[in-house]
Amino acid sequence: MEEEFYGAAYKGSKQFSQKEIKTANATGFGAAADDYAERGIDLNEQLIMNKPATFFFRMKGDAMTDAGIHEGDVLIVDRSLKADSGKIVVGSVDGELMVRRFHKTFNKTFLTAENKKYRALEIGEFVRFDAWGVVTCVIHVIDPVLQSFLDNRKKDSTLR
Repeated sequence: MEEEFYGAAYKGSKQFSQKEIKTANATGFGAAADDYAERGIDLNEQLIMNKPATFFFRMKGDAMTDAGIHEGDVLIVDRSLKADSGKIVVGSVDGELMVRRFHKTFNKTFLTAENKKYRALEIGEFVRFDAWGVVTCVIHVIDPVLQSFLDNRKKDSTLR
């Protein structure tokens, strides 16, 4: 019996040049800049190393603000990476997911917040902990117009 492997359906856009991508041209004339256009940036190709093991989370809370991660930011999390000491991880602590910096010494393990309001959590023998994945990127919206757009879109989706 042969094993079947199902990969991600999205294969990226590396195989296309900008000229091969179809665009609408209502006037019948191409834009002068078309001769100098480069292939667009594909964020999936740039930010994701292992597509089947990568997930997106929206940050809830302020535990990691000193690390530059704020409420509402989008976290890109790779489950295939090992939680090494010093990395920011999404971890399950007694069934609750949390984002913290992972620290491991030869005999102790800690999850530390990057906000002085929170104390470090020692993972002792009676704490059930699983490192769910490693945070590889944070998408942080800084433009107030885009933030307002996203907030309104979120409100619209909750009304339906």
